[in-house]
Amino acid sequence: MGQKKLIRFAAIKTFSNVLEYPVDIAGAWNSKFENNNPIVLELACGRGEYTVGLAEFYKEQNFIGVDIKGNRMYIGAKKALSDGLTNAMFLRSQIENITDSFSTDEVDEIWITFPDPQLRTSRAKKRLTHPRFLRLYQKVLKREGIIHLKTDSPALYQFTLQVINMYGLNLIESCDDVYGQSEINPALKIKTFYEGLDIAGSNKIFYLKFSLPEEIKNLDDELQQLLKETEHSD
Repeated sequence: MGQKKLIRFAAIKTFSNVLEYPVDIAGAWNSKFENNNPIVLELACGRGEYTVGLAEFYKEQNFIGVDIKGNRMYIGAKKALSDGLTNAMFLRSQIENITDSFSTDEVDEIWITFPDPQLRTSRAKKRLTHPRFLRLYQKVLKREGIIHLKTDSPALYQFTLQVINMYGLNLIESCDDVYGQSEINPALKIKTFYEGLDIAGSNKIFYLKFSLPEEIKNLDDELQQLLKETEHSD
């Protein structure tokens, strides 16, 4: 491991706004923030630009960036401390373990910003909008809690639309060109390091806003088969 990473890993252990693999934190986040404001997660937060940006916009909400890569998280956590953002925190943990860190109905909204689209069909279950993840989110989200996806991947955008339609999720907003709109929600203007890279080469930013039904159907085998058929027909 590089010296820079080692320094950052050591630093975040001293940051008051970073929790690493915490025990008994589920249900206690409002106590941690010392208020009862709504809790919003940014999953796979990377450098934490969205966690910090949203915390700057919405002072009456609490934001938690979740990621496993502490050396990246260091950047956002340090900025939040420097800027005195008491409504921004970071959780170092795997997203698969989200139910260990949050209790039922503890989370109001989830942001998923520029995640790895996991383009290979064989890795579809690793996409953060795959139903196996949505079922985890459902366990911590309040009823009708909002999920936001912002991505430069047309494939992930189309996949998520397919999931929304197939599983009967509640589509609230869909946009296939965020910056092509005449009026842009200020929250969507926040740019991450990965947005600037335009890894997908799409030259467009896609956005989806949706909520989950009371029960998410188990159509995962059918979904995987459809993905395979689409892959073979391309």
